[in-house]
Amino acid sequence: MHDIRLENLSRRRFLQGGAGLTLGFCLPGVALAAAEAGPGKAGAGVVAPVTFEPNAFLRIGADNTVTVISKHLEMGQGTYTGLATLLAEELDADWPQVRVEGAPADAKRYNNLFWGPAQGTGGSTAMANSWEQMRKAGAAGRAMLVAAAAREWQVPVGEIVVDKGTLRHGASGRSATFGQLAEAAAREAVPAEVALKDPKDFKLIGNTARRTDMRAKTDGSAQFTQDVQLPGMLVAVVAHPPQFGAKVKSFDASKAKKTKGVVDVVQIPQGVAVLARDTWSAKKGRDALQVVWDDSAAFKLGSDEILARYKEMAKLPGLVAKKEGDAGKALAGAAKVVSASYDFPYLAHAAMEPMNCVIRLGAEGCEVWNGEQLHTGDQYALAGLFGLKPEQVNIHMLYAGGSFGRRACKDSDYVLEAAHIVKAIGGKAPVKLVWLREDDMRGGYYRPLFHHALQAGIDAQGKIVGWQHRLVGQSILIGSPFEKMMVKDGIDHVSVEGASNLPYAIPNLTVDLHTPTDNPVPVLWWRSVGSSHTAFSTEAFLDEVAAAAGKDPYALRLELLEKQPRHAAVLKLAAERAGWGSPLKAGKPGERRGRGIAVHESFNSVVAQVAEVTVGKDGSVRVDRVVCGVDCGTAINPDNIKSQVEGGVGFALSAVLHGEITLKEGKVEQGNFDGYGVLRIEEMPVVEVHILPSAKPPTGIGEPGVPPVAPAVANAIAAATGKRLHRLPIRPADLLA
Repeated sequence: MHDIRLENLSRRRFLQGGAGLTLGFCLPGVALAAAEAGPGKAGAGVVAPVTFEPNAFLRIGADNTVTVISKHLEMGQGTYTGLATLLAEELDADWPQVRVEGAPADAKRYNNLFWGPAQGTGGSTAMANSWEQMRKAGAAGRAMLVAAAAREWQVPVGEIVVDKGTLRHGASGRSATFGQLAEAAAREAVPAEVALKDPKDFKLIGNTARRTDMRAKTDGSAQFTQDVQLPGMLVAVVAHPPQFGAKVKSFDASKAKKTKGVVDVVQIPQGVAVLARDTWSAKKGRDALQVVWDDSAAFKLGSDEILARYKEMAKLPGLVAKKEGDAGKALAGAAKVVSASYDFPYLAHAAMEPMNCVIRLGAEGCEVWNGEQLHTGDQYALAGLFGLKPEQVNIHMLYAGGSFGRRACKDSDYVLEAAHIVKAIGGKAPVKLVWLREDDMRGGYYRPLFHHALQAGIDAQGKIVGWQHRLVGQSILIGSPFEKMMVKDGIDHVSVEGASNLPYAIPNLTVDLHTPTDNPVPVLWWRSVGSSHTAFSTEAFLDEVAAAAGKDPYALRLELLEKQPRHAAVLKLAAERAGWGSPLKAGKPGERRGRGIAVHESFNSVVAQVAEVTVGKDGSVRVDRVVCGVDCGTAINPDNIKSQVEGGVGFALSAVLHGEITLKEGKVEQGNFDGYGVLRIEEMPVVEVHILPSAKPPTGIGEPGVPPVAPAVANAIAAATGKRLHRLPIRPADLLA
């Protein structure tokens, strides 16, 4: 493991001047803190740093490196590359000279512009909220470099050309690199206003650039939480209750303490923590721990019992999330009514890097090292626990090995768990909390279990005249710090997204919701959140309605999307590239093949997908090909967009074919990948991604590739077999019945 030295990860690292330039675009009227102190006033042998408030997104070193400060977490989705592209485009930097560092927790300078005064990564907002901000930061840096060159060369600003990290003046033949001009540029005033490039002049945006994290993740130099080693650090593994709501009644740590390498055993609110010199010793110590659990207040229902309760609730109207016209009257007067219900299980996030966190408590405050996703929320949670001011909580954002929503915990669960351990030992040593796979699978957070019931009325001409959609499932937001912002009149927006904003032109539509409040199973956003289940129910049901109306499902969608040009455009793109309407090549004897289509909007992007599947005579399903049409606004890096959609297809197929967390007597039955299946490489289909050209600002892409996969596959299975799927994951028995 790599030794991470604190001074190299601290805020000082990206503020050190070193004859360089650090800046962020300044708000009008904010003063420049230039290096005016002069030699010696910042301490012997130290060059005074140059900082520009309120934000700092760029550092140019004398060695000609351009360092972009990313306010968003890099967890494999390409954020570092995308943000660097935006800044480097306006700076006219040479891509090989660009580096990226994670920003510290500082909402005043690094807030997510879509979230208000809060810093964090999620909701596929990184590129969209940074689109102008990072470009302005780059343009400001360029303007200052040009001003410095003009001053030194005594030439007009307008005669200087910047390209690939070099400034040139044609008439005089003068030229200089960014690094050569960095110190002089630091003395220039930060421009209050900057002009951004016309898109026709883009050199990096819209083109493929090598990922900034590629080399570090290849040669092992990339720093993840597990790589952190601090002097005297202890590693903690926690024994968690086997049921949600259970508590520690008593424990015997005598055998655990005799385990080689174990240093201490402490009780915390979340369970019993074993601290050791290394992870394996801590795990062995936990195995030797004897805990008696108090399950008197524990949740003891199983998945089947939960679902049965949900189905009973669905028999009655819920809180209205969307109402247009009179769906009840339309259904009563329809020539034909189609009804169907759909069931969705709890799902684990199953990120490749399980939860982990390093915390050190000192006289000045506490320091945190982890793949940080919700900086502000975790900062305030830790400050509250330790009795500190939020600014005394210094969070160092490292790489994260995936998240899919798990590290953006509304309750700061594993971060607070690490903090409780540090507090329990009196802060005498830094602590690295390590969750093993089983810890997260059995005691983490899950995509909620949901039940959907739908009805549609069709008139004599085959037109949809009414649509009723009822959802039953736990709220992610109620009871969380996000409730005030995102829950209105008892309706959790993320429970009904994708259903309450159905794009189809249906004159009478009602969407209502039941939110059980007596279920303590921890739930959290999961990649594409509400759309992970609403897309399936709406798009699979629409195919059932199309069949009842005697219409082609693609044609029916186009008919209903006449006033939704974005949806119609990506739908046409996917259908045309997939060869919709043309016959599929026959499979082997006994195999049945089919093609299905779906379109869905999430995170302001629209994705349509056509899936081709083969169903074996034993009911097995093989997804052969998925063709995607994508509208996500301006494509900053087309290759990264394709990667995200391809990855989204694989992620979604894991849930479609395998994913299911089940409870029995309140206990999660799965513990690792032997029980919770994920997609294997031989199961990955051919994926084609076609990006619709757009000049509009970028919209989300990390999550929108997920929702249409399941319904497109289910619709393809129906086309092949005539059997409609009403629950996930797919079970071969459902196709043999």
